[in-house]
Amino acid sequence: MRNSSARVQCGVLIRLFFQRTIFARLLIAATFSIFQLQVLAQNDVAATNTISLADAKRIAFKRNWDLLAAKSGIDAAQAQLIVAKEFPNPSASLSTAKIGNQESGTTLGNGLWERNYDSIAAISQLIEIGGKRRDRQVSAKAGVVGARARFFDARRSLEQGVTKAYVAALLAGENARVLNESAGMLQHEAIIAQARLKAGDISDSDKKQIENNADIFELQAKSAEATAVQARIAVEILLGVEKPTGNWTPADTLEQMFDVAPQVDKLTNAARPDVLAAEADLNQSKSDLKLQKAMRIPDPTFTVGAEHNPPGGGPPVDTLLVGVSFPLPLWNLNRGEIKSAQATVDKNTLALAKAKAQAAADLANAQSEFSEASERLARYQNQILPKSQKVRESVAFAYEKGGSSLVDLLEAERADNDARLATAQALSDTASAVADLQAATEVVNRNLSTDE
Repeated sequence: MRNSSARVQCGVLIRLFFQRTIFARLLIAATFSIFQLQVLAQNDVAATNTISLADAKRIAFKRNWDLLAAKSGIDAAQAQLIVAKEFPNPSASLSTAKIGNQESGTTLGNGLWERNYDSIAAISQLIEIGGKRRDRQVSAKAGVVGARARFFDARRSLEQGVTKAYVAALLAGENARVLNESAGMLQHEAIIAQARLKAGDISDSDKKQIENNADIFELQAKSAEATAVQARIAVEILLGVEKPTGNWTPADTLEQMFDVAPQVDKLTNAARPDVLAAEADLNQSKSDLKLQKAMRIPDPTFTVGAEHNPPGGGPPVDTLLVGVSFPLPLWNLNRGEIKSAQATVDKNTLALAKAKAQAAADLANAQSEFSEASERLARYQNQILPKSQKVRESVAFAYEKGGSSLVDLLEAERADNDARLATAQALSDTASAVADLQAATEVVNRNLSTDE
């Protein structure tokens, strides 16, 4: 009897050990992978001084902290699914009474097994009824679906964020280039003005005014260069670089970022991942509500055991014990938990409606943004920019020959500078609108498997 009880207890402990080992392996693997990827992120950026948008996305998908956290959320949800599939462990008990009696020996002898000690060994098992296990597993599976949907949504948002941050870095660099180019043009005009000053064609104040405007453009260019560094640092943060410096050069240009608007996906069994996550949260809360209602049904605990009690005289008495117990639902009917679960269902219902509305709003806003930005870009590229360049060249040539005033020259230079900056801004806005459209129309299949 003692050996049998020891084997039961040993089996229970072994099972508990392997259950805890599963969780430990999941947590250790997730933690180690996150640490290893973060260490390698700095090396990926430092390996080359130029990064294309495709490379930036590739690195971000491997290194970004938020995406890695979302991936760890899947592991945690799968661990909860393992818990939901497990059966409650049985409990073993062993008790002995009548110890210490002065005359404990029996007709069988005075050994430990022959004394008149009342020894009872029993095993008890809780059995869940009322569909509790089914509801708990359905809830856990919905949790896995929600975690996977949140991972895809984090990836969607990350791709959008990396693209827009990269475009912002390109815009800042292009602004610096345009301003430096404008400063160079005015510095060239200042050299010509020096010759005209010696010839007595212009005054010293005209020459200084040209030099002042060139200096202003140069200072604005330095400010734009600082903004470009900050924009590149923002990209590195999304790439998971631990010590960002902004010391890299974009391999792409704003013109390469321009793309046609993506088409809206017409898949019938697909939805945006944030909507799928909201649907999964609602389904999980509904299963939790059913579980809390089922908790009102008491779960029985069945007990099987044996009692050994040698008599003082006559044959020994060994008794088989069979019993069942369950809590009486007199005072606690689980009303509080049911009300809380119902409130969660109501909240998640509203969250799903909001997510669907937000998805529709994002699509409408992105389409409007793309339409406006692309039309503005076409007008700048085809009309305004060619005209401003032609006017600047004509006025500059006339000024060099003495046929144009200083005011006309400075106004033409300023107008051309503004037109080039506005064209770069239109390119950036169009590329950002394309990124918003891609994010607004990205969908995943609803059949996110939860099989292990």
